[in-house]
This record gives sequence, C-alpha cells and structure tokens, in this order.
Amino acid sequence: MTITHAEENYLKAIFTIAEKEAGPALTNAIAAQMQTSAASVTDMLKRLSDKQLITYEKYRGVQLTEEGGRLATALIRKHRLWEVFLVDKLGFAWDEVHELAEQLEHVQGNDLVSRLDSFLGYPKFDPHGDPIPDAEGRWTFRKQAPLATLKAGERGIVTGVDDHSTTFLQYLDQLGLILGAELELLERFPYDQSVRVRIRDGRELILSDKVTQNLFVKIS
Repeated sequence: MTITHAEENYLKAIFTIAEKEAGPALTNAIAAQMQTSAASVTDMLKRLSDKQLITYEKYRGVQLTEEGGRLATALIRKHRLWEVFLVDKLGFAWDEVHELAEQLEHVQGNDLVSRLDSFLGYPKFDPHGDPIPDAEGRWTFRKQAPLATLKAGERGIVTGVDDHSTTFLQYLDQLGLILGAELELLERFPYDQSVRVRIRDGRELILSDKVTQNLFVKIS
C-alpha cells in the first residue's frame, strides 16, 4: 500500500490530537492543525478510511486503526530523531528544526532510521523534550507537569514544552529557560496567575500564566 506525504501528515496530526485530547480527533481540530478547510479534511479522511488507516464517524471524530497508529508512530519517530540530529550534530537551534524535520521525516528506509538512531546513541527524547518511540513503537515517559502546577517554594527542572512555536522557543532562549534549566517558584500572583521564579544563575523572572501552562518541569 502506497502512502503519500500528505496522508502521512494527516496520520501524524490525528495521532497528535487524539493523544492530547485523550479521545477521537475532531474534524475541526484536524483542519486547524493542518491549516486547511473542513471540506479538505473530509476528503482526506475518506481516503484514509478506504485504506483502513482510520475509523471515522461523523460528529464523533477520528481514530487510527492499528496500522494507522503504526505508521503515525514511525513518522513521529523519524521526525524526532532528525530533530536530535539537527540540533546535536549540526548545531541548529531548537526553534529552527521543525520545518527541516518535516521534510526529512518522509525519507524512506528502515535501515537509514536504524542507523540514525544508533549514531545518535538511541535518544529517548527530542530537543523539545518530547519522547521518541523506539523501533518497536515503545515510548519512554517521565513524570512531568506544567510549571503552572508548582507551588511557592517548590523547585523544578525544565523538561519540555507544549508550545513548539518559533516565537515561544526563542522567548524561552532569551530567558534562559532551556531544557535542563533549574528554577524555584517564589510567588504566584492571584490577579493573573503569573509567577515569580528564580533560576540557577540567581536571576528572578516574572512569567505569565500562558508561559507556565506551556512549560513542563520535573519537580526536584
């Protein structure tokens, strides 16, 4: 069965949405993710359904079949491995790699992916802190929570982001809130739920609720 790049992208989008929502992916959410019209999504869903890669019920959303899930997982694996390669081996910044990895993820060849994984030392997480499934499709998860859940006096280590936009990642770079950064939540302001934190170099920062909702930390 031949799968086009567009079909692969839809499978990955459905997987991502369903994982985040812990349920079927709705048509409008897929359209927003793919930046296209609901009509275009419906046409693609019919194609994917005909190939038995999804199950789709109108108004009830979309779910991947076992084969659809396998293909989506393999695509995500390639995408995240390429992001590791681009950052660790070619020196790209974490805000520069998404579009490049979007192109590289469609390169075919299981041997290439296996060698890339071995060359990188079998990484478990990508440069944004997202887990990388192994060759058998198994995921490694770790305990983490949005910074917004920390209480005053608690410390955390930055482990990932929920917002992968270039502007957000560049903003975190400017603040020094990269993966592995240590911080302590000093105070929460009830008015807008913004917080004051101290990072390892002693600087204190005021972070908006939007930032703290999109920044994952492991409580230390």
